[in-house]
Amino acid sequence: MLRRFGATKGGSGDPRGRWVSRRAAMGTLAGGVVSLALLRAAVAQETTTAALTDHDATPPSLVGDIQGEMASTLTFANDTLLDIARAEDLGLVELMAANPGVDPWYPGVNVNLVLPTAHIVPDAPRTGIIVNLAELRLYYFHPEKGLFSFPLGVGKDGFGTPLGQTKIVRKVDGPTWYPTEGKLAEDPTLPKVVPPGPDNPLGEFALYLGWPTYLIHGTHKPYGVGRRVSRGCIRMFPEDIAWMYENVAVGTPVVTVAQSVKFGRRNGVLYLEVHPTLEQIDQIEDEGAFKPAPIPDYTDMVLLAAGEQIERIDWRAVDRAFAERRGYPIAITR
Repeated sequence: MLRRFGATKGGSGDPRGRWVSRRAAMGTLAGGVVSLALLRAAVAQETTTAALTDHDATPPSLVGDIQGEMASTLTFANDTLLDIARAEDLGLVELMAANPGVDPWYPGVNVNLVLPTAHIVPDAPRTGIIVNLAELRLYYFHPEKGLFSFPLGVGKDGFGTPLGQTKIVRKVDGPTWYPTEGKLAEDPTLPKVVPPGPDNPLGEFALYLGWPTYLIHGTHKPYGVGRRVSRGCIRMFPEDIAWMYENVAVGTPVVTVAQSVKFGRRNGVLYLEVHPTLEQIDQIEDEGAFKPAPIPDYTDMVLLAAGEQIERIDWRAVDRAFAERRGYPIAITR
């Protein structure tokens, strides 16, 4: 059951929508018994009204170094994690990492899923666009509207996206795809030029970077978002790239980083966010779960992040964060 946002070419619909009616209905479970039929009715109503939502809705609050709040949702009979990831504007891998042991194709009915909708902002200048390849996520500091965050599909092994600084050099509504020589060698049946249209892998919109052949674009295969499947470009859900096209100016700075471990503070508490390694991301894709990785000696980095809060560090929480690598912020000071 795919919950659609209602985003269309030209910017209508709310790519930042979080299916509030679904969560609101679930939230009433705490105060009494709510039937599954009522939850389904709430989702059905949201489906009919999503297209009318303001697509410039206020983004989740940034408090200290952390944006958003953690959330949860219940699964329905025909759900897959791909469906839920799309509806919640999350990537498949990050949703699977946050919910180990849940079958992505048959998660079951009334399974309580953790939604990793809180994020520590990467350690980078808070301006323009930050792409964190390690967490498959983009952060955009809009000069007036605040911080927005989106899941990404990034380069697979051998086709990594460059690290460093660049900028948006042009925007295109209806990009033409020119397969690289490597892609043509891999698939000689491909045409040398693919015009705009439903079969164009760049989707409806593209933001070209200062690095030749690299761009941020949509896709005609949304299930590749939140995964390592591209040849180095950065792909987004169609509704997300439509919003970016309308809101990102040419000249906007872009920095790409690879930070699988992030520290941040909120209201005086130090948080740690540890994501699966690139190898573990591939294992999640191939096997549905990842194998434990050697835990690095993180003592120095934790002490540096803690500063004057050294005596308040909860080392058990630190150990758990590095062992589990769930990909969402965990409080590590008491």
